[in-house]
Amino acid sequence: MNDKLDVMTGVTDTLPTVFGYIGIGLAFGVVGRSAGLSPWIIALMSLVTYGGSAQFVTVSMLQASSPLASIVLSTFLVNSRMILMSMNVAPYFSKESMSKNILIGSFLTDETFALSMNKKNRTGGILSFEWFNSANLIAYVTWAASSYAGGVLGDFIGNPERFGMDFALVAMFVGLLYLQIIADDSLAKGLQFAMVFVTLALVFLGMIFIPKNLLVVFVTLVGCGIGVALKHAFC
Repeated sequence: MNDKLDVMTGVTDTLPTVFGYIGIGLAFGVVGRSAGLSPWIIALMSLVTYGGSAQFVTVSMLQASSPLASIVLSTFLVNSRMILMSMNVAPYFSKESMSKNILIGSFLTDETFALSMNKKNRTGGILSFEWFNSANLIAYVTWAASSYAGGVLGDFIGNPERFGMDFALVAMFVGLLYLQIIADDSLAKGLQFAMVFVTLALVFLGMIFIPKNLLVVFVTLVGCGIGVALKHAFC
Protein backbone atom coordinates (compact mmCIF):
# COMPACT_ATOMS: atom_id res chain seq x y z
CA MET A 1 0.00 0.00 0.00
CA ASN A 2 1.43 3.39 -1.04
CA ASP A 3 0.40 7.03 -0.52
CA LYS A 4 -1.40 7.50 -3.86
CA LEU A 5 -5.15 8.23 -3.80
CA ASP A 6 -6.24 7.78 -7.42
CA VAL A 7 -8.77 5.36 -8.91
CA MET A 8 -6.33 2.63 -9.93
CA THR A 9 -4.64 2.68 -6.52
CA GLY A 10 -8.06 2.27 -4.92
CA VAL A 11 -8.62 -0.83 -7.05
CA THR A 12 -5.21 -2.37 -6.32
CA ASP A 13 -5.41 -1.59 -2.58
CA THR A 14 -8.78 -3.36 -2.39
CA LEU A 15 -7.86 -6.48 -4.36
CA PRO A 16 -6.22 -8.31 -1.40
CA THR A 17 -9.50 -8.06 0.52
CA VAL A 18 -11.72 -9.51 -2.22
CA PHE A 19 -10.93 -13.08 -1.14
CA GLY A 20 -12.77 -12.40 2.10
CA TYR A 21 -15.78 -11.12 0.16
CA ILE A 22 -15.67 -14.13 -2.15
CA GLY A 23 -15.51 -16.64 0.69
CA ILE A 24 -18.31 -15.19 2.79
CA GLY A 25 -20.34 -14.25 -0.30
CA LEU A 26 -20.26 -17.85 -1.53
CA ALA A 27 -21.25 -18.98 1.96
CA PHE A 28 -24.20 -16.60 2.01
CA GLY A 29 -25.31 -17.77 -1.43
CA VAL A 30 -25.24 -21.39 -0.26
CA VAL A 31 -27.19 -20.53 2.89
CA GLY A 32 -29.72 -18.50 0.91
CA ARG A 33 -30.19 -21.31 -1.58
CA SER A 34 -30.74 -23.83 1.23
CA ALA A 35 -33.46 -21.49 2.51
CA GLY A 36 -35.26 -21.74 -0.83
CA LEU A 37 -34.15 -18.44 -2.40
CA SER A 38 -33.24 -18.38 -6.08
CA PRO A 39 -29.74 -17.19 -7.13
CA TRP A 40 -31.26 -14.02 -8.61
CA ILE A 41 -33.11 -13.20 -5.38
CA ILE A 42 -29.88 -13.81 -3.46
CA ALA A 43 -27.99 -11.44 -5.78
CA LEU A 44 -30.77 -8.84 -5.50
CA MET A 45 -30.60 -8.99 -1.70
CA SER A 46 -26.84 -8.42 -1.87
CA LEU A 47 -27.31 -5.45 -4.19
CA VAL A 48 -30.10 -3.83 -2.17
CA THR A 49 -29.44 -4.76 1.47
CA TYR A 50 -25.65 -5.01 1.05
CA GLY A 51 -24.83 -6.06 4.57
CA GLY A 52 -23.30 -9.49 5.13
CA SER A 53 -24.33 -10.08 8.74
CA ALA A 54 -27.73 -8.45 8.17
CA GLN A 55 -28.37 -10.69 5.17
CA PHE A 56 -27.58 -13.84 7.15
CA VAL A 57 -29.96 -12.63 9.88
CA THR A 58 -32.66 -11.91 7.29
CA VAL A 59 -32.43 -15.36 5.75
CA SER A 60 -32.58 -17.10 9.13
CA MET A 61 -35.59 -15.00 10.17
CA LEU A 62 -37.34 -15.71 6.87
CA GLN A 63 -36.87 -19.42 7.51
CA ALA A 64 -38.39 -18.93 10.95
CA SER A 65 -41.38 -17.05 9.43
CA SER A 66 -40.62 -13.97 11.54
CA PRO A 67 -42.80 -10.85 11.10
CA LEU A 68 -41.59 -8.28 8.57
CA ALA A 69 -41.28 -5.60 11.25
CA SER A 70 -38.94 -7.83 13.28
CA ILE A 71 -36.77 -8.50 10.24
CA VAL A 72 -36.49 -4.77 9.44
CA LEU A 73 -35.68 -3.87 13.06
CA SER A 74 -33.06 -6.63 13.37
CA THR A 75 -31.43 -5.55 10.11
CA PHE A 76 -31.28 -1.96 11.35
CA LEU A 77 -29.72 -2.96 14.68
CA VAL A 78 -27.12 -5.21 13.08
CA ASN A 79 -26.11 -2.51 10.58
CA SER A 80 -26.38 0.44 12.96
CA ARG A 81 -22.60 0.25 13.54
CA MET A 82 -22.26 1.78 10.07
CA ILE A 83 -23.57 5.06 11.51
CA LEU A 84 -20.52 5.24 13.78
CA MET A 85 -18.15 4.33 10.95
CA SER A 86 -19.70 6.92 8.65
CA MET A 87 -19.30 9.59 11.33
CA ASN A 88 -15.62 8.68 11.56
CA VAL A 89 -15.10 8.87 7.78
CA ALA A 90 -17.22 12.01 7.16
CA PRO A 91 -14.60 14.61 8.24
CA TYR A 92 -12.27 13.45 5.45
CA PHE A 93 -14.89 14.48 2.87
CA SER A 94 -16.19 17.69 4.42
CA LYS A 95 -15.19 19.65 1.29
CA GLU A 96 -16.87 17.23 -1.12
CA SER A 97 -20.44 17.60 -2.41
CA MET A 98 -23.42 16.11 -0.63
CA SER A 99 -23.93 13.57 -3.43
CA LYS A 100 -20.37 12.27 -3.09
CA ASN A 101 -20.74 11.98 0.68
CA ILE A 102 -23.98 10.03 0.25
CA LEU A 103 -22.29 7.73 -2.27
CA ILE A 104 -19.37 7.02 0.05
CA GLY A 105 -21.67 6.42 3.02
CA SER A 106 -24.08 4.19 1.12
CA PHE A 107 -21.39 1.77 -0.04
CA LEU A 108 -19.23 1.86 3.10
CA THR A 109 -18.48 -1.55 4.63
CA ASP A 110 -16.51 -2.81 7.60
CA GLU A 111 -13.73 -3.85 5.23
CA THR A 112 -13.43 -0.59 3.27
CA PHE A 113 -13.61 1.34 6.54
CA ALA A 114 -10.70 -0.68 7.97
CA LEU A 115 -8.84 -0.30 4.68
CA SER A 116 -9.34 3.49 4.74
CA MET A 117 -8.07 3.76 8.32
CA ASN A 118 -4.93 1.93 7.22
CA LYS A 119 -4.62 4.10 4.09
CA LYS A 120 -4.74 7.39 5.98
CA ASN A 121 -1.67 6.31 7.92
CA ARG A 122 0.18 6.21 4.59
CA THR A 123 -1.13 9.55 3.32
CA GLY A 124 -0.74 11.75 6.39
CA GLY A 125 -4.44 11.61 7.31
CA ILE A 126 -5.84 12.31 3.82
CA LEU A 127 -8.46 10.33 1.86
CA SER A 128 -9.87 11.08 -1.59
CA PHE A 129 -13.28 10.42 -3.10
CA GLU A 130 -11.70 8.72 -6.14
CA TRP A 131 -9.77 6.23 -4.02
CA PHE A 132 -12.60 5.49 -1.58
CA ASN A 133 -15.28 5.18 -4.25
CA SER A 134 -13.14 2.72 -6.23
CA ALA A 135 -12.58 0.60 -3.12
CA ASN A 136 -16.30 0.63 -2.32
CA LEU A 137 -17.36 -0.34 -5.85
CA ILE A 138 -14.88 -3.24 -6.07
CA ALA A 139 -16.25 -4.55 -2.78
CA TYR A 140 -19.86 -4.09 -3.89
CA VAL A 141 -19.48 -5.89 -7.22
CA THR A 142 -17.44 -8.73 -5.69
CA TRP A 143 -19.98 -9.30 -2.93
CA ALA A 144 -22.97 -9.40 -5.28
CA ALA A 145 -21.22 -11.66 -7.81
CA SER A 146 -20.00 -14.04 -5.09
CA SER A 147 -23.46 -14.24 -3.55
CA TYR A 148 -24.97 -15.14 -6.92
CA ALA A 149 -22.25 -17.75 -7.53
CA GLY A 150 -22.92 -19.23 -4.09
CA GLY A 151 -26.61 -19.45 -4.93
CA VAL A 152 -25.82 -21.33 -8.14
CA LEU A 153 -23.45 -23.67 -6.29
CA GLY A 154 -25.90 -24.09 -3.42
CA ASP A 155 -27.35 -27.26 -4.91
CA PHE A 156 -23.90 -28.87 -4.90
CA ILE A 157 -22.33 -27.53 -1.69
CA GLY A 158 -24.23 -28.69 1.34
CA ASN A 159 -22.01 -27.25 4.06
CA PRO A 160 -19.73 -24.29 3.21
CA GLU A 161 -17.92 -24.60 6.54
CA ARG A 162 -16.14 -27.78 5.45
CA PHE A 163 -14.30 -25.69 2.84
CA GLY A 164 -13.30 -23.05 5.39
CA MET A 165 -15.51 -20.37 3.82
CA ASP A 166 -16.79 -19.32 7.25
CA PHE A 167 -13.25 -18.28 8.25
CA ALA A 168 -12.54 -16.18 5.15
CA LEU A 169 -13.94 -12.94 6.58
CA VAL A 170 -12.22 -13.44 9.94
CA ALA A 171 -8.87 -14.03 8.21
CA MET A 172 -9.31 -10.87 6.16
CA PHE A 173 -9.96 -8.74 9.25
CA VAL A 174 -6.96 -10.23 11.05
CA GLY A 175 -4.81 -9.13 8.11
CA LEU A 176 -6.32 -5.64 8.05
CA LEU A 177 -5.82 -5.27 11.81
CA TYR A 178 -2.18 -6.28 11.47
CA LEU A 179 -1.60 -3.72 8.71
CA GLN A 180 -3.36 -1.05 10.76
CA ILE A 181 -1.16 -1.65 13.81
CA ILE A 182 2.19 -1.74 11.99
CA ALA A 183 1.35 1.36 9.93
CA ASP A 184 0.06 3.59 12.74
CA ASP A 185 2.96 5.36 14.44
CA SER A 186 0.77 7.92 16.21
CA LEU A 187 0.02 5.52 19.07
CA ALA A 188 2.31 3.27 21.09
CA LYS A 189 2.15 -0.36 19.98
CA GLY A 190 1.53 -1.43 23.58
CA LEU A 191 -1.57 0.75 23.75
CA GLN A 192 -2.85 -0.62 20.46
CA PHE A 193 -2.38 -4.23 21.56
CA ALA A 194 -4.05 -3.40 24.88
CA MET A 195 -7.14 -2.26 22.95
CA VAL A 196 -7.10 -5.48 20.92
CA PHE A 197 -7.26 -7.53 24.14
CA VAL A 198 -9.90 -5.22 25.63
CA THR A 199 -12.04 -5.71 22.52
CA LEU A 200 -11.61 -9.50 22.70
CA ALA A 201 -12.68 -9.45 26.34
CA LEU A 202 -15.74 -7.34 25.52
CA VAL A 203 -16.74 -9.74 22.74
CA PHE A 204 -16.32 -12.74 25.03
CA LEU A 205 -18.38 -11.21 27.83
CA GLY A 206 -20.94 -9.84 25.38
CA MET A 207 -21.53 -13.28 23.86
CA ILE A 208 -22.58 -14.47 27.31
CA PHE A 209 -24.88 -11.65 28.37
CA ILE A 210 -25.96 -9.72 25.23
CA PRO A 211 -28.19 -10.76 22.28
CA LYS A 212 -26.24 -11.40 19.08
CA ASN A 213 -28.02 -8.64 17.14
CA LEU A 214 -26.80 -6.07 19.69
CA LEU A 215 -23.31 -7.47 20.31
CA VAL A 216 -21.44 -5.53 17.60
CA VAL A 217 -23.07 -2.23 18.56
CA PHE A 218 -22.32 -2.82 22.26
CA VAL A 219 -18.67 -3.72 21.68
CA THR A 220 -18.22 -0.78 19.30
CA LEU A 221 -19.64 1.81 21.70
CA VAL A 222 -17.97 0.49 24.86
CA GLY A 223 -14.69 -0.24 23.07
CA CYS A 224 -14.55 3.27 21.59
CA GLY A 225 -15.23 4.77 25.01
CA ILE A 226 -12.44 2.75 26.63
CA GLY A 227 -10.11 3.58 23.75
CA VAL A 228 -10.69 7.31 24.12
CA ALA A 229 -10.14 7.10 27.88
CA LEU A 230 -6.87 5.18 27.46
CA LYS A 231 -5.64 7.57 24.78
CA HIS A 232 -6.24 10.60 26.99
CA ALA A 233 -4.65 8.84 29.97
CA PHE A 234 -1.44 7.70 28.28
CA CYS A 235 -0.93 10.04 25.31
